[in-house]
Amino acid sequence: MDGIGDVTVGVKRGSDELSMYNSPNSGMSSISDGASNGSDSKKLRVEEAPPSRVLHIRKLPNEASETEVISLGLPFGKVTNILTLKGKNQAFLEMGTEEAAITMINYYTTVTPHVRNAPVYIQYSNHKELKTDAGNQRTQAVLQAVTAVQSGGSPSSDVQEALAAASSPVLRIIIDNMFYPVTLDVLQQIFSKFGTVMKIITFTKNNQFQALLQFSDPVNAQQAKLALDGQNIYNSCCTLRIDFSKLVNLNVKYNNDKSRDYTRPELPAGDGQPSIDPSVAVAFSKDSNSLLGKIPGALSPLSAAAAAAAAAGRVALAGQTGSSGVLLVSNLNEEMVTPQSLFTLFGVYGDVQRVKILYNKKDSALIQMSDANQAQLAMSHLNGQKMYGKIIRVTLSKHQTVALPRDGLDDQGLTKDYANSPLHRFKKPGSKNFQNIFPPSATLHLSNIPQDVTEDDLRLLFSNTGGNVKAFKFFQDRKMALIQMSTVEEATQGLIELHNYNMGGNQHLRVSFSKSTI
Repeated sequence: MDGIGDVTVGVKRGSDELSMYNSPNSGMSSISDGASNGSDSKKLRVEEAPPSRVLHIRKLPNEASETEVISLGLPFGKVTNILTLKGKNQAFLEMGTEEAAITMINYYTTVTPHVRNAPVYIQYSNHKELKTDAGNQRTQAVLQAVTAVQSGGSPSSDVQEALAAASSPVLRIIIDNMFYPVTLDVLQQIFSKFGTVMKIITFTKNNQFQALLQFSDPVNAQQAKLALDGQNIYNSCCTLRIDFSKLVNLNVKYNNDKSRDYTRPELPAGDGQPSIDPSVAVAFSKDSNSLLGKIPGALSPLSAAAAAAAAAGRVALAGQTGSSGVLLVSNLNEEMVTPQSLFTLFGVYGDVQRVKILYNKKDSALIQMSDANQAQLAMSHLNGQKMYGKIIRVTLSKHQTVALPRDGLDDQGLTKDYANSPLHRFKKPGSKNFQNIFPPSATLHLSNIPQDVTEDDLRLLFSNTGGNVKAFKFFQDRKMALIQMSTVEEATQGLIELHNYNMGGNQHLRVSFSKSTI
């Protein structure tokens, strides 16, 4: 970890300019610029010192923490030392270079700095450096965490929150834009770069994949949060949102693909859950494009093969199976299902090229996606969901493509070619739709709504698909809305029937699953 050696914290040695005293509030020795005492107006007449990498900060609120003081300097460069004088509402902040300090002062002359909504005053100190003993462990940990970020990555935008001094070794992790499945083993390998990962529990809440992860030491949790919060696991998706948990210890009962206690390998798998195949983890560690082998701050996309291998333990290693973009869907309601309904539903997770309902087995169909990743994504989201009253089963097919009927042969419209469909959601590279892929949910996101369409119109439209509308909310511009049905099955039915519905004036409604609730 670069630069930790030059971060020191603690007690200033006495000098002519500084008076030593003990602050009853801080429990540590502290220092002060002789002329000022925290709140009286004499401060405003203190002569300006020449530029220095040590900055003197005054009028801090009583409850201000070291982390909040550090966050004032963090955007301008490396912070190498800090000393807070709680009794006098002051602090000294030492920047890595004089240039960083000058940039900081210049910025804060035009923008008044605030801590806890109170304006604070910053000026150059008479001291050229802070000579201190390494005394206070907590401050040391905060500065170490800052240094880890500065040498490896970039801090998140909300620096103050990111630096919140935490005593918990447990992180709560939410994954946004989960375009590829993320497994417990992937998390273990990413987070173990920062220290010993002891336990992980994964679960789904509010239609989002979440995890609790426990380190052996709170300092490691802090460093991991600083370096990884806001980063993407895969290219432009699977964004990590990390907070400290209120829990300080996780209770893991089973070792399987949902939870793991690395300190107790003897735990049972429980509930018939298979333990994850270790070969999946091996595939990741060997993958040349994987972020798992790289330093924090240099996160890069995993290869498609590794992403497929990650798919919740549902797929064998890439190269053996899982390379096909064709899915086999079974247990369909053969009275209701059509190629178009399958195209619409599976089209939420990728661009469907062809659909074939099997002639001799009409409760099954083959669906060809545009690639293996999209097939994997559709399978992981739709397997086990209800469609037309039946729980459908989705698996990878051994077929590489879906064959079209021979010329002149009528197969009763059971096979459809959608290769040139204008309704593909993902044909534009980097399309926003990649960012908005969510599991089936009772709440639907509607867009492309004409200006003259009312809430009542949309409620009626979705009620007519056989469901019960529980809630509705327009976005501000009224071109988009959220609509909540009673069940996921009703919402799925609404999406199948009304995605691309002509609302008049050739404006077609766009429908997708939402992660929000109303």
